[in-house]
Amino acid sequence: MQKGAAAERFFSDAETFDHIAQAASEYPGAQLYVGGNAALIGQKLATNPNLKILLCGPVGPKLHELLDDNVIVPPESMQETDEFHLILEYQAGEEWGQLRAPNANRFIFSHDLSNGAMNMLEVFVSSLDEFQPDLVVLSGLHMMEGQSREVREKRLLEAVTSISDIPTDIPIHLELASMTDQDLMSKIMNQQVFPLVNSVGLNEQELLFLTQSASGPHASLGSWNGVPDVGIVSDILFWILKKHGRTMDKASDLTRIHFHTLAYHILVTVDGYWGNQIAAVAAGARVAGTQACATETIDSDRVFLKAPLEFVTSHTEVPSKISLNPGDPVAQWHREGISFHFTPVLVCKDPIRTVGLGDAISAEGLLYSELYSQ
Repeated sequence: MQKGAAAERFFSDAETFDHIAQAASEYPGAQLYVGGNAALIGQKLATNPNLKILLCGPVGPKLHELLDDNVIVPPESMQETDEFHLILEYQAGEEWGQLRAPNANRFIFSHDLSNGAMNMLEVFVSSLDEFQPDLVVLSGLHMMEGQSREVREKRLLEAVTSISDIPTDIPIHLELASMTDQDLMSKIMNQQVFPLVNSVGLNEQELLFLTQSASGPHASLGSWNGVPDVGIVSDILFWILKKHGRTMDKASDLTRIHFHTLAYHILVTVDGYWGNQIAAVAAGARVAGTQACATETIDSDRVFLKAPLEFVTSHTEVPSKISLNPGDPVAQWHREGISFHFTPVLVCKDPIRTVGLGDAISAEGLLYSELYSQ
């Protein structure tokens, strides 16, 4: 809260969590929403009437009732009770003890064992033959932190085997979320999942944790101070695609990263694999403003600019200096076969809800992205 950063943690004490969840559900102002990264991305994509979404995850009766009609849930994914995640939202300027939030955000906690064990992954992969998807979205790997190390390592290997069974002509997007276990993040990145996916979505907390876990560029930075420095973000994104993405001597499928923070977004792609990046990054930024304010279109009276109007593109290479042009708000630069598309966000002054914003941003960016056939 002191940094205004989004965070999510596993609550290990099941009995205490149940008491908290029960008390929260009985609170007069309590509200139920669709939860889980995959479900939220699916919900956002389902607002397009031409799309059908297959959602495989632990779906209880309340969640099923809240899902869009275009979201299909296989019978094997249905369970008798819902998993609950508790969301603590706060506004800019709110105080808790000695802490004062610099901007609106949320803290999420849960005792979600079903998602933590990735119980529905095999159901999902076995459903693909019949569903014939144009895109696969994976999420929930961060929930594995609630498992013991032995169980987690075994399950991650099984998950990798299942992901490997997805036909190679179907693009895969991985949505990351808040994590604390550097060993798990390192395995996801270095050995296991990154080489199997085409695209990754993440925010500034996950980006910094990722480089810290693998001793990447700027790994000594303890935390962000205010709006993340564009040059530092750019260096880390470049390093991820250079080290873990597809190159002449690497068979990795990773060619795209969609980075989002409160003030701006950057879409980074390996040249020759993706198109329509300007529209994709702009669409993600637009939905950040409308969804946070719960409006259909951008209301100029309710939003403001927080992005830097000038920035350098790197701190490890000879940088370019870029000044934003209001008439052409997507800035572009290139670095060794990798393209960067940057756009500021019209930030909602008084957001109705911040949870799910990253998922909506990634969903909208994917909807507008074009993957070239190879």
